[in-house]
Amino acid sequence: MEFFKIKRDIPFMRHALVLNAISVITFVAAVFFLITKPLNFSVEFTGGTVMELLYPKAADQEKIRNTLRGMGYSHPEVASFGTAQDIMLRLPIVAGAPAASSSTAVFNAICRDDQGTTKQTQTTTDKGEVLNRTSCVAPGGQELISLQQVQFVGPSVGDELAQNGLNALLMVILGIVVYLAIRFEWKFAVAAVIANLHDVVIILGFFAFFQWEFSLTVLAATLAVLGYSVNESVVIFDRIREMFRKQRRMSVPEVIDHAITSTISRTIITHGSTLMMVMSMLFFGGYALHYFAIALAIGICFGIYSSVFVAAAVAMWLGVKREDLIKPVKEKDDTDGAVV
Repeated sequence: MEFFKIKRDIPFMRHALVLNAISVITFVAAVFFLITKPLNFSVEFTGGTVMELLYPKAADQEKIRNTLRGMGYSHPEVASFGTAQDIMLRLPIVAGAPAASSSTAVFNAICRDDQGTTKQTQTTTDKGEVLNRTSCVAPGGQELISLQQVQFVGPSVGDELAQNGLNALLMVILGIVVYLAIRFEWKFAVAAVIANLHDVVIILGFFAFFQWEFSLTVLAATLAVLGYSVNESVVIFDRIREMFRKQRRMSVPEVIDHAITSTISRTIITHGSTLMMVMSMLFFGGYALHYFAIALAIGICFGIYSSVFVAAAVAMWLGVKREDLIKPVKEKDDTDGAVV
């Protein structure tokens, strides 16, 4: 399926040096921001308190955030899960205060802003267990908020999650190298990994510069971008191999230019539709999907750039040639089959 067909090849490789110089500058800037402004890790990585609240109707999340900001939480995490009535709060560790007192103070403050009072009750389960229940009650006795659950995430758990995330990133990169080395050739594998690392570092650079919250969902988006970006590189590499077989008189830059030009329509259709979905998550998905969608949007945009201008150009500079992808046909020996 094509929206349009370009009859004349665009000379991408003629401007490869300038375009990759832009990539290097962007990459260096992202690394600089990562060094000077470390990532703003969420509670999953740094440790803190996770609270689950239940409202009888849709909760005003911005009002809750304002309450938490008033208590000194600069980047409060407030998100709905399941329904608009179920709210999850992620609160970082407050120096000098135990997790229990922090969660109690937060619930009391939210309750006061709703003009209610905190009430402690006890309930007995079918097994005879006595459970303490905390709720916020209006002056008329109507329950405004119910505290469903409080969990404390220790710093050691956060360190383990960070290490697991780094291990996952390394395993994905290793898998990409092995896959491309088997399917194509090691020069393409190196080029694709450089392009993918370019995308990942730039995503992290954006999050470091703007101090956006880096959570597990953002890590998942980063890993998804790795797979998404390498898919675009594989499409271009596959077309390069096909053109090497069909056009034996073309030079390497001409083959790459033709391969990229012939996939432009497919790139616009694929990435355009994907970006539309990501934008819908960004604008309508709420706070829970906000930074996840931002990471995907950045990754998709720079993934297109890196697959076209970084991966293909690096493969060309590494000296990829027709013989790397197409094994020469062994000429038949005239003496084969001769009767002595």
